[in-house]
Amino acid sequence: MNAYLKIALSALGAVVIALPAIADSLDPNDPDDALTIGRKIGCSTVDGEPITYWWHGNAYSRRQGEKDRLLFKVEGMNVRACSTVEDEQRGKGYKLVSREILLYKDPQTGEVLSTWDNPWTGETVDVLHVANDPVNFSSYTIGRDGRPATWTGDILGHRWWSTTTFPLWYPNPLGGEYQKEIGGTYHATEMFNFMGDVESLLDPETTTADVQVGWARMSDWLPWMMMNGREGVIYMHTAGRKLDSFDQISDTMKAEIEQHYPEYTAPPPLDDPRRNETSWIYYQKIRDGDRIAPDRE
Repeated sequence: MNAYLKIALSALGAVVIALPAIADSLDPNDPDDALTIGRKIGCSTVDGEPITYWWHGNAYSRRQGEKDRLLFKVEGMNVRACSTVEDEQRGKGYKLVSREILLYKDPQTGEVLSTWDNPWTGETVDVLHVANDPVNFSSYTIGRDGRPATWTGDILGHRWWSTTTFPLWYPNPLGGEYQKEIGGTYHATEMFNFMGDVESLLDPETTTADVQVGWARMSDWLPWMMMNGREGVIYMHTAGRKLDSFDQISDTMKAEIEQHYPEYTAPPPLDDPRRNETSWIYYQKIRDGDRIAPDRE
């Protein structure tokens, strides 16, 4: 789901609500309550309690003059925890620390891929699955724009939902110093839908909310695909949920974590000071030898 899940969970704005009868419910328009609501969606109000998100779906190609191709099945997870923080300017808040995986799988068998036969180049390439560590962010009662926080979402009856879209356009970490002149700027769009039941979200006695998530992403070709500047994009369409426990994750993901990513059974330390990692930065570290890719021989 990449680093932009962190932004979607802290979005600010107006709220359209028709509240059911819940005694002493949290108020989405109150900055303190809005902060609690965002924290209950993203993690837990209990400092250090691990929370796991899990999702799966498909990845397709899109190129001019040809049908879209189903390239991969995809499966992802993110394990995270929150801690209470405070900022002199932005007031009370919380810090979320997390790490995440996205697996690329054979579209017919569901097998986790080690290599991939590129249908456009005829080349067999090594698959580099996403293993971003960390993916952290902080949220406060005062937003970056200086305005009090409110929760962005809709409530109707006993269900709530929110939709957030992020068009992305920034210097590609794999590009050089002349991206504006000759191209290469990173271009993608992240699209999120979150939804769940109102009772667990607005009840001040619950520590976390029941959440389902839909995630779609459209971006440039993945760097390990070795597309060599060919026109086109890859897009992913997935859905998932916040799990009751890590044990509910799929057997496929459990096996991958056990064999290749053992640290992903738990979130990073609550005071993690590291810079956030994206899939492109992760690839750069592997390509430059600053990090070792999992051995899949």
